[in-house]
Amino acid sequence: MPGDWPATLPAVRARIDALDSELLRLISQRARLAERVAEIKRASAEPTGSFYRPEREAQVLSGIRAKNPGPLADDTVAWLFREIMSACLAHEQPLTVSCLGPVGTFSEQAAVRAFGHGARLALEPGIPEVFRAVAAGAVDFGVVPVENSTEGSVSQTLDALAFGSAGSTWSAGDVLICGEVSLKIDQQLLARGDALDTTPKRIVSHAQSLAQCREWLDVHYPGVERIAVQSNGEAARMAAESPDVYAIGPQLAAERHELQVVAANIQDSVFNTTRFVVIGREAVPPSGQDKTSLVLSINNEPGTLAKLLAPLAEAGIDVTRIESRPARDRAWNRKWDYVFFIDIEGHQDDPQIQAALSRMLPFCGRLGVLGSYPRAVSAAPTAPTA
Repeated sequence: MPGDWPATLPAVRARIDALDSELLRLISQRARLAERVAEIKRASAEPTGSFYRPEREAQVLSGIRAKNPGPLADDTVAWLFREIMSACLAHEQPLTVSCLGPVGTFSEQAAVRAFGHGARLALEPGIPEVFRAVAAGAVDFGVVPVENSTEGSVSQTLDALAFGSAGSTWSAGDVLICGEVSLKIDQQLLARGDALDTTPKRIVSHAQSLAQCREWLDVHYPGVERIAVQSNGEAARMAAESPDVYAIGPQLAAERHELQVVAANIQDSVFNTTRFVVIGREAVPPSGQDKTSLVLSINNEPGTLAKLLAPLAEAGIDVTRIESRPARDRAWNRKWDYVFFIDIEGHQDDPQIQAALSRMLPFCGRLGVLGSYPRAVSAAPTAPTA
């Protein structure tokens, strides 16, 4: 401990009060500078539609983590600065973010993790509705789940990114990935207070959540009907309306719907994590630590996939994810049955990635870039207890 630190409790508290006043002064100064940013952008010849810049936020948070001297953890410091930036951005220009509702979903948690509490959330009944709101310009951004560590990809999200809307509400390419966030998923079994001593007739949740708790449910509630619904929030709402229904969802759902936790952390894997992507209408400039998501079909010839990936390997570009899905769109499904989703390290504007993609084209039926975006910067969703 520094030798000039106060030795008595009143003196320590006085020093804390002084620091709090200085912090408030500096945060207010930052907010005024944010006002100035807004003024400059509005006066520019080509004003941007949104003042939120994912690549700029990622650079700031990464820098804060690198400079953190402790004793607070890097995740905690990053969370604090994300909330400060969120409040300043809301002061510049309120940001509206769409995600899966109703209240109490993991998607709501992910949206807050990505944008802080300064953003206004617009809750939608389904993933296609989130895409529709973003494509139509009704909101600035959306947050949707794309894959889970135990149950794999979320097909609705991949299909919406690759093929657009089945009803032509939006087309592929109208909505791009512009960010990502990972959320550890702790599933809670929830019920009304007057239903805790009863056996439920039904257990409801999102299909992914039911799958993530399959083994636990087989042991503790064999024979009880399981029903998949649009979201964990909807499941919690149903449980709040009937003592015959138990729901599976996050702690947030219990708080929002005044439910009790019957059993905590019932997911089958302690490493259960869901990756969400932020979707928007504009491409994101490079941040220096980026990923690019691709969708492509390949010519149905022996060895084509190996030839397709060779340019990436030869350029030293890391492939972080690859999977195939049935093609759901006729434009992709004339000479082939499957499309591939590939995530690679780097930004599509990087010369080496542009060169690699050019070399891949002869082996593709079609190739689309779903977005280049900053890699997720870890930040704690809640402040630690003092």
